[in-house]
Amino acid sequence: MWREIEPDQRYDVEVDGHHLVAYGFGDGDEVLLCLNGGPGLPCDYLRDSHGWLKEKGLRVIAFDQLGTGASARPTDEALWDITRYVAEVETVRQALDLGKVHLLGHSWGGWLAIEYAIHHPQSLKTLILENTAGDIPHLSLELERLRAALGSETVAMMQRHEAMGTLDHPQYQAAITLLNYRHVCRLDEWPAPVTRSLGDWNMGPYMTMQGPNEFLYTGNLKDWNRIEQMAGFEMPVLITTGQHDELTPACAMRMKMALKDVQLNVFPNSSHMPFYEEPQAYFPVLLDFLLRHRN
Repeated sequence: MWREIEPDQRYDVEVDGHHLVAYGFGDGDEVLLCLNGGPGLPCDYLRDSHGWLKEKGLRVIAFDQLGTGASARPTDEALWDITRYVAEVETVRQALDLGKVHLLGHSWGGWLAIEYAIHHPQSLKTLILENTAGDIPHLSLELERLRAALGSETVAMMQRHEAMGTLDHPQYQAAITLLNYRHVCRLDEWPAPVTRSLGDWNMGPYMTMQGPNEFLYTGNLKDWNRIEQMAGFEMPVLITTGQHDELTPACAMRMKMALKDVQLNVFPNSSHMPFYEEPQAYFPVLLDFLLRHRN
């Protein structure tokens, strides 16, 4: 199934005077353009889990978003805006002459994919929304539910540290670590591409857009909700999630109810990364969807 392989191509793309690096696997007209999560993460974890799909006749493209990985890392907070990132995706698509693509967005990359689909629907063959949400206020309610499972005393402790701004306290960090192992990746040992991406996390975009951790949204996306606009999507959509995902099956269901041509798969033994946690279940679903929508 998935394995780390070297990209076949490395591309340099200029976006508004900033340098981006993109990676390609395979060739052909069926392009899977991958938008990884974060914000602020290099694309390693998503690129390296999906690059092998070149063996299935797909051209797989991923790139380090501005501020991450091998791409430029400016510090202007005004750059950390989803509208600017949409323009970045379109610049990459045009610069690499990708034509119409299958757009795969994971986590934050899913929010970006939804926003891109609203503004550039003519550029998409299909939309694949992995472990993501279309309504962040609803997601925040779901995260409160997941936190509540830690117990009332632990939640009170977390709220105290959040109010005081002492999020680096060992007590608080221990609670976040437990939540991460429950709802981000349930494997005892996280795969090397995941630890590489996490080890090179640029917290500037993350703090500005999302917040201090996966379970507290305070950034400029905290009120983002595109459920109403998703009702207008005409392209086929695949939604995947894990039963234990931090971006919960309820978030996935909320998107499904808004869409016209949609398939939803929930993987029972996964949280936020079924392509690592349950690859034997995840990849057949993805490949079947793409096979049915080749053109």
